Amino acid sequence: MRFIVGYTDTPAGKDALALGVRLARARGARLEIVLVLTSSDRPTLTPAAPSYDRYVRELADGWLAKAKSRVPEGVEADTHVVYAESLAEGLLDASKRLEGSMIVVGGASDGLRGRYTIGTVPRALLHSAVVPVALAPRGIRKLETTGITRVTCAIGTRPGADRLLDAAVAAASRANAPLRLLSLVAIDLPANASDEAKAAAEEHATRVLDYAKQHLPDGVDAEVVIATGSRIEDAVASVAWDPEEVVLVGSSRLAASGHLFLGTTAAKMLRELPVPMIVVPRDSVLTIEG
Repeated sequence: MRFIVGYTDTPAGKDALALGVRLARARGARLEIVLVLTSSDRPTLTPAAPSYDRYVRELADGWLAKAKSRVPEGVEADTHVVYAESLAEGLLDASKRLEGSMIVVGGASDGLRGRYTIGTVPRALLHSAVVPVALAPRGIRKLETTGITRVTCAIGTRPGADRLLDAAVAAASRANAPLRLLSLVAIDLPANASDEAKAAAEEHATRVLDYAKQHLPDGVDAEVVIATGSRIEDAVASVAWDPEEVVLVGSSRLAASGHLFLGTTAAKMLRELPVPMIVVPRDSVLTIEG
């Protein structure tokens, strides 16, 4: 299993690497640290001098060498310089060529610490990737953490939710971490929802929890949390978050089968989440299992 880390010598790139290390250690995966340079074949009005191209390549190699030195013992890693028209295109091509099971990226540099701001590259990946994309909140590299202590799965009742649940069960099993199910049904309810509607949400959450417990290995626990709020962001903020956990969400129903498309609810969650989010392609569980 290989995880592709989209690396730049910036805080966001270092956040992505830190998350990649945690995920790789929890899943027994190999890291492929990828730095994308603008394609030398792209036509320009003033072609770059060969000496400048060599300088940029040497600089990239130096950045990657430092990045690899930050990978702790016990995690296998390799580095790659990729040429492409855009950073997103380069990461997608690298994921395909290297048979990556996941792409890990950091947020925009102007985001709040502990939160995620979607930049141009993550936005493109979240609407085109065919493997899960893991998003590292700003500043995660500064946390003294080494693994995954819990997997939270935000799940609702729309078609495809069962596939996301299977992916979460697989992720929790591989990481030997407890599974927490966050009821999106309750989150989606308006503030003045009737008692009957809330009861229906609790009934659905109980069924999902029973399913998860039946499919988790012995020793791996599962629980359910029903969050409410006048807005998605308020509901997310009302939940207690462990700095070492990750959150799995599914793609929008608008996504083509096997592809990513960040939905409205997930995008709103992302604004408030202080922990990494992994967005799983629609109708896909095999990619998250490896």
